[in-house]
Amino acid sequence: MDGFVVNENKNEIIEVDGVKYRRLAIKTHVISENDVITDVAVKYVKDLAIDGDILFITEKIVGCTQGRAIPLKDIKPRPLAKFLCKFVLKTPYGIGLAMPETMEMALRECGTIRILFAAFVSAIGKLIGKRGWFYQIAGERARAIDGPCDCTLPPFNECVSLAPDKPEKVAEEVSNALGGLGVIITDINDLGGNILGAYPSSIDCDLMVKILKDNPLGQSHEQTPMGIIRVAEE
Repeated sequence: MDGFVVNENKNEIIEVDGVKYRRLAIKTHVISENDVITDVAVKYVKDLAIDGDILFITEKIVGCTQGRAIPLKDIKPRPLAKFLCKFVLKTPYGIGLAMPETMEMALRECGTIRILFAAFVSAIGKLIGKRGWFYQIAGERARAIDGPCDCTLPPFNECVSLAPDKPEKVAEEVSNALGGLGVIITDINDLGGNILGAYPSSIDCDLMVKILKDNPLGQSHEQTPMGIIRVAEE
C-alpha cells in the first residue's frame, strides 16, 4: 500500500450496512502550529487520493495548526475548575475534563453558566442512573477537549488540546485545495465519535462515524493524524 499505513491492532477493512470500506492511514511529520492544514493535506494526500475517496483528519491536529494546543504551564485553573473536575468520571480512554486545567479550558470555551448548568443536569442524571447528560448540555466544544497523556507525541503530551475553530470551514478549505475531495474533521475515540466538520454537505456523517468507530488512526508513535476512506473493491 504505497503511501498508506494500517496501524498495529487496527483493521484496514470494515463492513458497514453490507458495504466494505478501506481505512488507509497516512503518516505525516509531527504537525504543529507552524503548519497550515491545507498545505499538509496537499503534501500528503494529493498524490494518493482517487475519485470517491473521503479524507478524514483528526480534530486534534487541526486544532494544533490553529494554536489550540495550550501548554499546561500556561493554564491557571480557577477554584471553580478545581472543584468541578472532581466530579468528572475518569475513563481508561483519556482524562477528559477530570483535571483542573481541562475543566478551566471548558469554562473558557463554553462559558461558566453553561458548564455549571451542565454539571447540575449531570448530577440529576446520575441520581436516576443516566449518564452523558453533561456533554449534551456543554456541547461539542467541551466534549472535544483532550488532556495530556503519555501516548501523545511531545510536546503535545504536556498540552490541553481544544476543539478546532470553524471545522466546517476547515473541511471546505481542505476540500478546495484537493480539487473537491470529500473531507471530514473527526473526533473519534474508543468511546465513540463525532464529525465536527464535513464538506461537501452531502457526506453522510452518521455513516462516517460507523466506518471509523474503532478509531483506525494514531497520534503517538504512529504519526497518522489523517487517512482515506475508500470503498473496497470486490
